[in-house]
Amino acid sequence: MSTEANLLHVVTSDDLSAGRVRLGRFMILGSTAILGLVALLQALDVAGVVDLGFGNWRPTLYAYCLWAVLFCIGQVVTLGEQGKRRLFILPAVLFVVSLTVFPLLFGILIAFSDWNLSSPDGRHFNGTANLVKMWNDPFYWNALGNMVRYAAAIVVEYAIAFGLALLLSAQIRARKFFRVAFLLPLMLSPVAVSWMIGKSMLEPRFGPIARVMRDIGIDSPSFFSSPETARLMIMMMDAWTYIPFMMIMLLAGLQAIPREVQEAARVDGASGWRGFWEVTFPLMLPVSVTAVLIRLIFKLKLADIVITVTSGGPGGATDTVTSFIYREYRDRSNVGYGTMLAIVYLVLIVIVMTVLMKLSERWQRPQT
Repeated sequence: MSTEANLLHVVTSDDLSAGRVRLGRFMILGSTAILGLVALLQALDVAGVVDLGFGNWRPTLYAYCLWAVLFCIGQVVTLGEQGKRRLFILPAVLFVVSLTVFPLLFGILIAFSDWNLSSPDGRHFNGTANLVKMWNDPFYWNALGNMVRYAAAIVVEYAIAFGLALLLSAQIRARKFFRVAFLLPLMLSPVAVSWMIGKSMLEPRFGPIARVMRDIGIDSPSFFSSPETARLMIMMMDAWTYIPFMMIMLLAGLQAIPREVQEAARVDGASGWRGFWEVTFPLMLPVSVTAVLIRLIFKLKLADIVITVTSGGPGGATDTVTSFIYREYRDRSNVGYGTMLAIVYLVLIVIVMTVLMKLSERWQRPQT
């Protein structure tokens, strides 16, 4: 057999007939129209405008599956070889869309509904009533203010983590042991930390810390009775859990700095604090920004320690937005209002993280 006969035939755009292209476009546009029509009818049925007897969202799901299959086939029919290449990523993209976009749209629908699981009336559309309720809810704004306080504590956590990273990067004895020891809190789940420290060590009656305080003359020690002390305890437990995460990232950044740079700085007289501020810190800026932003993401979803130790108390003083939303679902069964709080919080997180990432890029640009 000749070599040319063994070659894979590649279909180019010039090999595609006009009829084939029209067929592919008809498959894509037709399936898209069917999906849009089914979704519209489903939404009208849910809103009570029409009564089509749709008991659930399965018709839209089936229409989406049909559209996805025909859309992939239409790509190959319309584009030929280029369409085949798109099939390497299209199924994954469509699957991700089905797992993210549809739940988000369903959540938005629930957010504008009055849906309490303890009510026999079921779910019904209530417009912007949940938004108005959120705006006038002092407990929500208190939780949002607490979230700002908890996020501001990252500055202290970063300073401690940087100090530990500098210590572990130095030539000290038992350096490997201390690296493993400092990473132990990160290996524990926040719930385990909550029970080990918040429920056991800080227990006001039988906890070991309370006993030691009574032995030295402090009567009736309580760590969660006042709002300020309770918030401080939550910050300390959360910091103890996640400082090792920032420490290990900063330690990796310190070890990546060439020794030649540090030695040249010492020769030029930049040693000690001056060498750190003028050489080490600017070189560590990209790693520092990355560590702080990732830590902020973890901080913005802080809930497990608060729920386990204080349940938001005393009087909501330690509540975070996520713990407040959790209790709105669990204690009050208020699905509609809780979903509205979650959607608004998601929008706030996206805005804050986008602004911070833009500012960090602008701040790092002159340093690099």
